Amino acid sequence: MIKLNQIAWILVIMASVACSERNKMNTLYDINVDTINGKSILMDEYKGKTILIVNTASRCGFTGQYEGLQTIYDKYKDQGLVVLAFPSNNFMGQEPGSNESIANFCSTRFNITFPIFAKIDVKGKNQHPLFKWLTSKETNPSFNGALTWNFNKFLISPEGEIINRFGSRTTPKNNKIIVAIEQSLAKTALHN
Repeated sequence: MIKLNQIAWILVIMASVACSERNKMNTLYDINVDTINGKSILMDEYKGKTILIVNTASRCGFTGQYEGLQTIYDKYKDQGLVVLAFPSNNFMGQEPGSNESIANFCSTRFNITFPIFAKIDVKGKNQHPLFKWLTSKETNPSFNGALTWNFNKFLISPEGEIINRFGSRTTPKNNKIIVAIEQSLAKTALHN
């Protein structure tokens, strides 16, 4: 009887731990990410900002979008926009380099000054929790679904809600993206 009680308590504890682990990622701000330099941070560092999250690659037909991402970052960063790049090698091996080579490429080729993160999987069995959160129907009922290619873009409100999603073919300078960013920044300015 004592063994059954011990087993029951162990099961209760395990269930509690499993539930608390599941609940850890209720919001964007609960997710850990690693910078391109290997520093682990919480997305909570960007709370209160309008965020444009992009999965990137250095050898893609859309790689030139880095220039547009830098342009909108420069234009809107003082108003509360941050662009976050997450390199990935998930689409036809178009990001084969190391974190160091990715950082060097972005710096020398495009003079990137917005945050770039360590290379991750944005799909598949090793999908990073950030991209699970971004693409899941549970956490993203309006803009969910698998990534189609490199340079998908997710626009996040200062409250941490996904407010829009743009495919690879929608360039950063596209009016749809600019209008969505400006609307988010305007709402933030009204509340400050």
